[in-house]
Amino acid sequence: MTATRTLRDLLVRHRELVRFATVGGICFLITIAVNYALKFTVLTGNPLTAFGIAVLVATIVSYVLNREWSFRTRGGRENHHEAALFFLFSGIAMALNTLPLAVSRYVLQLQRPHVGLITQEIADFVSSIILGTMVAMAFRWWAFKRWVFPQAGARPRETGGPPLHRAPRDRAA
Repeated sequence: MTATRTLRDLLVRHRELVRFATVGGICFLITIAVNYALKFTVLTGNPLTAFGIAVLVATIVSYVLNREWSFRTRGGRENHHEAALFFLFSGIAMALNTLPLAVSRYVLQLQRPHVGLITQEIADFVSSIILGTMVAMAFRWWAFKRWVFPQAGARPRETGGPPLHRAPRDRAA
């Protein structure tokens, strides 16, 4: 068996995880973009608020992508219950995501005037964007599979989309 075939088989076997990681990557980029856009414009003095808003925006995108793509065949709950659990666990993950930044800034004092601007920004990036995201992503993977989308095969994949045009029904018949 070739290495390419082995890799392909591994990716197919863990397709749900690959999709989840892809959604995570997309949301990671959204988090970075929104965080720095806010942090360097309207929320310059509030890095935790900027990061929290960025994570919230990415979480909303994550719900749609995870439900409709990553876990599209999983379910087992009413839609409103599923959404409530998704956002509950995402809120916990958001706290886990923000915790390393809070420790970096307010416990370790890796902020100005105690350190230079470059050190502060590197510490912010490593603590929130790298460490916080890794911890939150591992938690989300576990929580989503265990609680939000618990049953594999609960929503069978549709082989085709809905018809683009339906003929009008003859009401006289």
